[in-house]
Amino acid sequence: MRRFGLIGKLKPDMVQKYVDLHAATWPGVLERNKRCNLRNYSIYLKTLPGGEHWLFSYLEYTGDDFEADMRQMAADPEVQRWWAECKPCFEPVENLPPGEVWARMEEVFHQE
Repeated sequence: MRRFGLIGKLKPDMVQKYVDLHAATWPGVLERNKRCNLRNYSIYLKTLPGGEHWLFSYLEYTGDDFEADMRQMAADPEVQRWWAECKPCFEPVENLPPGEVWARMEEVFHQE
């Protein structure tokens, strides 16, 4: 199993939309996450004193070929529609390729 921590930054006027979307995540998206071997997927929101809205996401990958599973996810039409709803909520994070909204974090500690 591989663990992932990711961060993303929300636009101030899109925070509630993002929260509302995830309060009613589409069943097909949830099912695709499972079929692509994602488990224990959580997203947390933190508003900093300066007013920036940051997301922290944690997930576990239980499959054998992460890249192939992520290609399957990206090819799913319902996931594509979901991303089209979610991506406009994000502000760019430095040093990410165009179109990417989540930045991977480096794991520096883990205790079972």
